[in-house]
Amino acid sequence: MASRNFIQTGRKIVAIGRNFSEHAKELGNAVPKTPFFFLKPTSSYISNGQNIEVPQGCEVHHEVELGVVIGKDGRDISAKDAQKYIAGYTLALDMTARNLQEIVKKQGLPWSAAKGYDTFTPIGEFIPKESIPDTNNVDLSLKIDGVTKQKGNTRDMIFKIPALVEHVSSIMQLQEGDVILTGTPSGVSRVNPGEIVTCELATGGKILSQLRFPVVDRPRKA
Repeated sequence: MASRNFIQTGRKIVAIGRNFSEHAKELGNAVPKTPFFFLKPTSSYISNGQNIEVPQGCEVHHEVELGVVIGKDGRDISAKDAQKYIAGYTLALDMTARNLQEIVKKQGLPWSAAKGYDTFTPIGEFIPKESIPDTNNVDLSLKIDGVTKQKGNTRDMIFKIPALVEHVSSIMQLQEGDVILTGTPSGVSRVNPGEIVTCELATGGKILSQLRFPVVDRPRKA
């Protein structure tokens, strides 16, 4: 099943913006009335234990998220049929060069550079969808050097997963192995070289994924 190897086979990462109202407010953004998204390159994936790199001149922030792994190709998928196209889930981070993002936002330009650096999508293992019977009750948390920075639950998402699948697939075909990042709770903050980022996904009191990523300076070319 190719979707289980989504890190190698997926063609795109679709990241939903501002899907937790408190996160939108903490960054001074309006709470959206309809879903919106941006794309991240699959070249930004790293797996558990690999290094998050901080590019020179970038103020990099963490955003812990529930990822939806698409199980089969589909276009114009209705919300009621969304589950048929979902293979499973994953725990992910959407790393953001916040200072670059703020500059391009003011200029009305895309966020691709701020979101697309190598190592900017740390991601966990495939979680079969049967392991998460209720996607509206998933606990997400993140710590830096053991200090909790983010702690939230997907019940607070503005737009639920079926609606997100419907919206995205009305614009572009979703393909097996693609990942939809569903948004982050409040508490985002800066990460610095030398720190350790850990994050966790749990449901019903059961931990389904735990990840650990050292933070380093992005190596410079000799």
